Amino acid sequence: MAPRTTSLARRFGAATATIGIWLPIAVALSLIVFFSVATDAFMSLRNVTAISGQASTLLLASLGATFVILMGSIDLSVGAIVLLVGAITVTTVNAGGLGVSAVLVGILAGAALGAANGLVFAFGVIPSFVVTLGSLSVFTGAAWEILRGRALRFDSISFENLAIGQAVAHLPNIALWALGAWAAMVFICFKTRFGRYMYIIGGGEAVAETSGLPVKRYKVYAFAPSGGMAGLAGALAVARLGAAGPTPGTDLLLNTLAAVVVGGTSLSRGVGGVHRTLIGVLIISLLDNGLNLMGVNQYAQMIVKGAVVITAVLIGQDRGKSVVMK
Repeated sequence: MAPRTTSLARRFGAATATIGIWLPIAVALSLIVFFSVATDAFMSLRNVTAISGQASTLLLASLGATFVILMGSIDLSVGAIVLLVGAITVTTVNAGGLGVSAVLVGILAGAALGAANGLVFAFGVIPSFVVTLGSLSVFTGAAWEILRGRALRFDSISFENLAIGQAVAHLPNIALWALGAWAAMVFICFKTRFGRYMYIIGGGEAVAETSGLPVKRYKVYAFAPSGGMAGLAGALAVARLGAAGPTPGTDLLLNTLAAVVVGGTSLSRGVGGVHRTLIGVLIISLLDNGLNLMGVNQYAQMIVKGAVVITAVLIGQDRGKSVVMK
């Protein structure tokens, strides 16, 4: 009976893995067909351009967070980093007259915030859920302290064009940034030691430590790019909006987690990767845009997205592993 049970478990695991790869693609295509039939405006060139702009901020914020989930942890502070870095970036632009180089400020600020999360998590031996839940509050409070309840505008055409300019017709530049970042992160995921170690740590942290991997150091390394990509998202988001306000980033907590999980990176750890996050972002963005065009209120949209996340976890979870965030 034991060999037969093992064989069935392997078949079930293989079937689950196959579903995890192809189901998100099928869902994305189904949403495109459904919303195209439900509303005439969905497939218009103007709306496609709008979707690409909206999805880009989410993709940038989700890429780094994918590595954190891949190694079996979680980053709840992504949206707060986007908010805080947006405020810091606009303040820097206004104070120092920076243009394009303000993006570098955003990336470095975000990476520093992410590294701070990682240091407390790895060397303070505190669960990532607790660390990032606390830093979510700290970063949000710091952002609101800078903003003082108002929108901070900037006057830099070069900085603004980084996001809303169109080097390619009908495709905002922020989409080019997002696709370029996605390609770079896919390379890092599969062609570098860092990427391989994320899978190894996610697959079994105790085994990784026994093998001599510097697990604590790579935990910090995982949170730094998570913050850095969120910082890039924050900088380009304010460039796209024309100002830093108290609301950008507030919906990214649910949306980033949803995009990563729906795309196929399992909370069971060590399964998935940033290559799948692109599809997850597309699904969430299509849902947001299509439901808005259909006039569905935001509360109902939250119900739909929550149900989508739960369904994705149920389908993608490896029953052989316990889902424990560290």
